[in-house]
Amino acid sequence: MIEIAEVTKTYRRGPEEIHALRLINLSIAAGEFLAVRGKSGCGKSTLLHIIGGLEPPTSGRVVVDGRDLARLSGQELTQFRRDRVGVVFQSFNLLPLLTLEENVALPRVLQGISYSRAREEAIRWLQEVELTPRRGHKPHQVSGGEMQRAAIARALINRPAVLLADEPTGNLDSVTAAQILELFARLHRNWGQTVVLVSHAAEITAYADRVLSMQDGIFLP
Repeated sequence: MIEIAEVTKTYRRGPEEIHALRLINLSIAAGEFLAVRGKSGCGKSTLLHIIGGLEPPTSGRVVVDGRDLARLSGQELTQFRRDRVGVVFQSFNLLPLLTLEENVALPRVLQGISYSRAREEAIRWLQEVELTPRRGHKPHQVSGGEMQRAAIARALINRPAVLLADEPTGNLDSVTAAQILELFARLHRNWGQTVVLVSHAAEITAYADRVLSMQDGIFLP
């Protein structure tokens, strides 16, 4: 499903070079739930962005769902991100003027299908994440946990090859965070969804198939 070979990522800040990733090698199987732990600044979010095609590596090879990302044209990479990758962010990133139903339906509308069909699919996914009663509410009218559930439904409506989650419980209390992690685990079990989740939280070890620890741009033994 995902093959990362000798990947580096270097940023420049004036004359200074920042090595976010240092010769990373990683294989992730289809249907696996992988969690990557590490402190802020260790490189885990950069790794997630590279897997999702959100930014290119400085060097190395990234293959996701049979696609070598370096070989994709700009348009092909845009389509890959839209159709094959779902991303869940710490800050939810829901559009404030749209209802939860409209937020979830939006990725399908952007693919060019009718709103009526997108709405039907959004309702099914909102039911999957136990948000049906809230579907007509706007983000500011629901809790943080409910916003994150809606964000997960939105990330999954295109049935992506891989679901990426960047600190998805970072803005939630401990009880709600556990509920969100259980939701990821349930979606993984029920749908065979490939999940790559990065977090500093120790609790993720109870939910993932495999947990890797990262520090200073490398995986710890």
